[in-house]
Amino acid sequence: MAGSRRLPSGPPTTGQWTNWAGTARATPARVTCPRSVEEIVDTVTHAAQHGLTVRPRGAGHSFTAIAATTGVAVDLRNWRGVVTADATTGLVTVRAGTPLRQLNLELDRHGLAMANLGDIDAQTVAGAIATGTHGTGSRLGGLATQVVAVELVLADGSLVRCSAEERPELFQAARVGLGALGVLTTVTLRCVPAFTLAADERPQRLEQVLDHLPELVEHNDHFEFYWFPYGRNALVKRNNRLPPDQPARPLGRLRGYVEYELVENAAFGTLCRLGRAVPALVRPLQALSSAALSTRRYSDRSYRVFATTRRVRFVESEYAVPRAALPHVLAELRARVPRLIHPVMFPVEVRVASGDDIWLSTAHGRDTAYVAVHQYVGMPYREYFDLFEAVAGAVDGRPHWGKLHRLDATALAARYPRFADFQRVRAEVDPQGRFRNAYLDRVLGAPGTGTGSG
Repeated sequence: MAGSRRLPSGPPTTGQWTNWAGTARATPARVTCPRSVEEIVDTVTHAAQHGLTVRPRGAGHSFTAIAATTGVAVDLRNWRGVVTADATTGLVTVRAGTPLRQLNLELDRHGLAMANLGDIDAQTVAGAIATGTHGTGSRLGGLATQVVAVELVLADGSLVRCSAEERPELFQAARVGLGALGVLTTVTLRCVPAFTLAADERPQRLEQVLDHLPELVEHNDHFEFYWFPYGRNALVKRNNRLPPDQPARPLGRLRGYVEYELVENAAFGTLCRLGRAVPALVRPLQALSSAALSTRRYSDRSYRVFATTRRVRFVESEYAVPRAALPHVLAELRARVPRLIHPVMFPVEVRVASGDDIWLSTAHGRDTAYVAVHQYVGMPYREYFDLFEAVAGAVDGRPHWGKLHRLDATALAARYPRFADFQRVRAEVDPQGRFRNAYLDRVLGAPGTGTGSG
């Protein structure tokens, strides 16, 4: 066990923390902003000496209270950047607090890229991996499948490295570890040569999309669509890799500004505020949004196509369901959402991923479809999310670890074949529950209580 050293330089801070969506708040006893591994170790050992819990804090883009703590919050904003990058092997080691946006730029300078990304790039590397963040693509897994090694500080203050060859069980648990096993310090990723994506975004009648769903999923490198519950159209996005010698043809600066900043953010935000103020307007406003969808075709560096700027705030729930169950889930939502008491302002998002073997990955052991529901901040969402959770639960859906859901450890244990293995490893590396909080007590069970937390 590491000895007691001084705390990270500068006075530790306190104050209320709020996540991006405003769905979680906490007032930690102490906030530290370490600048080195030694300072992360000092934070953990000092907390242990004073009987405080520890939670790593990322960018706050989880909708759950996964990062909340009344103990010590470890803010990794000062622990960023690429440590090593090998363009030959594609192996890149990056500090855990690095935002994905920064990582993408640094990778591009080395001629590299992530093989797949989600549509938001504000999260930290550690936060995105720990919560099972994913993109879309029938032959590609979530971000954690690109991880080949991690280093983390355990509850006893030791710094350990794990990979498929070195402490393999800890590695299987830590790739989607919910911050329950320790504080990640570095992550080693297997990246690919930088590539260009051709983006084709266009409105289509939802019935057409559903009729041709299997081929759309299989015949595109990355496929997703957004469905507006009160409109006839879905926005279909197809992103496909171009040959290395084919030049990119990005959107012009003016059109990009108009399409993304004015239409998708400013104008849509105005419609959302109108719908929140006058709920009776939601259905015609959403039908208007659906009818106003336009076609875009362009190509650009992969990370610029994957990620979009989101300035309109929302709350979200997402479930991973067996891909074969997707038509049933969508049929249920189409039939039942229009009957909700409170109208829904935001579209439903549908993406796909290949199965993997990571213990707490939402795609563990099965090819997966992801269905995400959203509601504009300040509008009622509980009835809608409960309906969605019931529909997804009926087909053995697994909730995204960073998005809103009501399941506890007992329910989740039945949906993850390696749940007990994760708990066993957690008990070995953190027997006292140093990294626990209320959210983890619910979804993993309080330390020493088995699977259920009630």
